[in-house]
Parts: sequence; C-alpha cells; structure tokens
Amino acid sequence: MNARCLIMLIAVVLGTSACASKVVQPPATASSQSTNKAPLGPEMERNAGAASIAISATTSSPGTSLAGGVEVASTATAEEAVAVGREAKTPPPEAIVQDPWEGYNRRMHSVNNVIDKYFTRPLAVAYDKVTPDVVQSSVSSFFRNLREPATAVNQALQGRPAHAAQSVGRFAVNTTVGIGGLFDPATSFGMEKRDGEDFGQTLATWGWRDSRYLVLPLFGPRTVRDTVAIVGDQPLSPVGYVQDAGAANALQILQMADGRARMLPMDQARRDALDEYAFVRDAWAQRRKQQIEQDLKSSRN
Repeated sequence: MNARCLIMLIAVVLGTSACASKVVQPPATASSQSTNKAPLGPEMERNAGAASIAISATTSSPGTSLAGGVEVASTATAEEAVAVGREAKTPPPEAIVQDPWEGYNRRMHSVNNVIDKYFTRPLAVAYDKVTPDVVQSSVSSFFRNLREPATAVNQALQGRPAHAAQSVGRFAVNTTVGIGGLFDPATSFGMEKRDGEDFGQTLATWGWRDSRYLVLPLFGPRTVRDTVAIVGDQPLSPVGYVQDAGAANALQILQMADGRARMLPMDQARRDALDEYAFVRDAWAQRRKQQIEQDLKSSRN
C-alpha cells in the first residue's frame, strides 16, 4: 500500500470516529428479530468470488464489499452469503455487534445503496444475463484462486501451518493444471477447499474479538478492526500488482460484477425486511462471528 492510500485509510478511521462521537443514536425502529421476514432466493450452485467494489486503481483493496450489499468478509462465497441471510432470519436476542455509531452508519449505508442501485446491481444483472453459467463458474474459480496466497499467509499467522501448506498447494495446482485458476482440479486431487482468510480474522484470533460496527463508503459493512486490517490485506492482493492500469481496472470491475451477481438472490430478502439496514448489519455480523469462531476452533486443534 502506498503512502497516499495509507493516509487515506487513517483519515477515514479518524474522521469516522470524530463524526460518530457527535452523532446522537436514533431510537430503534425495529428489533433485529423482526427485520427478516421473507425467504431467500434459491440456492446457488456456483462458488462466488469475493466482489471488490473498487472501481479505480486507487481503491484496489482485496477487501470484498458491495455498495449497499451484504459484505461477508473478504473471502465470502455466494453459498455463505445465502446462508447468512437464512441465519439472520432468526438472530439471537442480544446484539451480535456493537453499533454505537448507528446514525452515521445508516447514512453511509444509504449512500452505498444508491451506488448499488444505479451502478453495481445493474452491472451484475447484465453480467448474469449475458454470461453463461460455465463461464461464471470459471470466473469465480479464478478470483477464488487469487485469494489462496492471502489465505495461506493468514492461516500461518493464526498458527495453522498445515492449512497454510494446503492452501499453497491448492494455489500451485489450480494455477498450473487448472489454467490460471479457471478450474479447480485441486479439490479432485483431495486437497480440501477451505474458507478464505483475511487479516481481520487474524487480528481477531490474536485477541481483538469485539469491535465497533462501521460502514465505509464503497467498502460497505466492516468493523474498526476490519478497517485497520486493510493495511495487512493490501500487500496480499495480486490485482494490486498488475502494472497496467487498464487491466487492473478491468479485473476489479469483473470481480465486482461476478461477486454482486452471486448475491442477487438476497435482494428480495433485503427489500422485504422491515429494517433493511439492521438486516444487512446482523447478517454480516453473524457470519463474521461464525468465521472467527471457526478460526479459533481450528487454531486450537
């Protein structure tokens, strides 16, 4: 990450903190238990690549966000996103994430929804209509393969060397035999496919468990911990090392369209929610909590 990006990141965190400290939290409009009343769309069969909302080379973080969408960490799959929606229909009575800056977060959520309505979702719908399923599957596999090195590094940092070695092996096999990751022969060879990892999950396993919910422009749902973790994720993004700006932008837009297309089945559930903001927040937070708990369990084994 260059100095300008780092300064921008720090400014976002500090600026958000300053702004949020002046926000009077509005009264709750609906409980978490009443926000999710509609069933989700059908199960998706294809693995979904994480969708980068970055549209220009200046926002090439490997974080996976959808403006206005449910951002399920930086390594989410469509299957996981759908599962999140189902689980969020019956959330626990206790808040699963701290949201003291709700006023600010709701405003940023609305901004991201506008971007999603007029840019991200139309792009995803067009991509889904014109791209054959087999091609979409290969695109998703390609971007998933690009995340394997970052997953391996974070697995090692979490004290899981065996899993890290397997991720490196999957990357090597799929990059070569799988033609750049367009196919997944590693799974056929018995190399287990695991959920991706990011530095936010690593920080959680190191002790930073609880963190305040924070919605960033374009980046979408996060926590303060996951925002800080961008500094660790950035150097592990292969797309960030593409020298040609046009090629890098094209990859980012394709990644965004592919990932957003995988989440289209969740749109109806979001529209039917009594409080769409709370639905997205609770769905994201619940999935994130599950990811961290799984990491802690794997680190102990």
